[in-house]
Amino acid sequence: MALSGVLLDRATIDSGDIEFSDLESIFPQWDFYDFTARQQVDERIRDTAVVVSNKVMLDEATLRSAPRLRLVCIAATGTNNVDLDAAQALGIPVCNVRGYATPAVTQHVFALILALTTRLLDYHAAVRAGRWQQSRQFCLLDYPIRELEGKTLGVVGYGELGQGVAHIAQAFGMNVLVAQRSGGPPQPHRVPLDELLPQVDVLSLHCPLTATTRNLIGAREFAMMRTDAILINTARGGIVDESALADALREGQIGGAGVDVLTEEPPVNGNPLLASDIPNLIVTPHSAWASRETRQRVIDEVAANIRAFLAGRPRNLVV
Repeated sequence: MALSGVLLDRATIDSGDIEFSDLESIFPQWDFYDFTARQQVDERIRDTAVVVSNKVMLDEATLRSAPRLRLVCIAATGTNNVDLDAAQALGIPVCNVRGYATPAVTQHVFALILALTTRLLDYHAAVRAGRWQQSRQFCLLDYPIRELEGKTLGVVGYGELGQGVAHIAQAFGMNVLVAQRSGGPPQPHRVPLDELLPQVDVLSLHCPLTATTRNLIGAREFAMMRTDAILINTARGGIVDESALADALREGQIGGAGVDVLTEEPPVNGNPLLASDIPNLIVTPHSAWASRETRQRVIDEVAANIRAFLAGRPRNLVV
């Protein structure tokens, strides 16, 4: 039987603007599904050799239901949608895509930082409300604006994205502190999180969601931060205690936050950060990574991962 592949959630990557010819040329048979509900997964992967999934969950029972499965390709960097222990026990290699979204995510991080430090949305709303037109002077000074030069950026997670954000921060004249890895051994030039938090003007998260990073930033950590510090989370929602963040913003414990990720996505059951009374908060819909260039890189890298695996030189393996 000829090898075949299936992409379970094409619509999470493609808006009709992505080229799939390289991926399609690998196998004579591909099944592309825009969306795959949980109850449809087992049937759709049962007879395939390669499964590509961006966010569709592949748990142990699902992996066991696919006896011909030879490779799982995650069309993202995060691996929390695949049971890696089960995959390893079953001898199914899993690979991900790395470094593909750095330009898009880093510019989104600074879009959030700049919007918060310049109070961009507040001034835009003031103009739309007619307050500039009614001003007695040439400008409005209603909201305090801060410069980034000379301020301190704290980076949690110093991989591809963390390093990219740090590089841009230095171009703004910011000082950069890198947090010690949670639960890891001491590393040179890294700062324990408890020592880093009181020093930063901006805290930017770029670590994966793991057992050690879940709720890494909560009420205790917000109490350590400066009252004018801002938090940026473009990593994973579960890294931040969202109720604690909402409370910290309401109570003025920190100065603002920009969040591109939530614990549940989409937030069909609501979320503490979607309340309308939270000041100085910007929430974007997990769109930091979503430039057309980035989404094309995802598919190109998935194709490269599959070709490398078939050639006996697997790349980007996580198990």
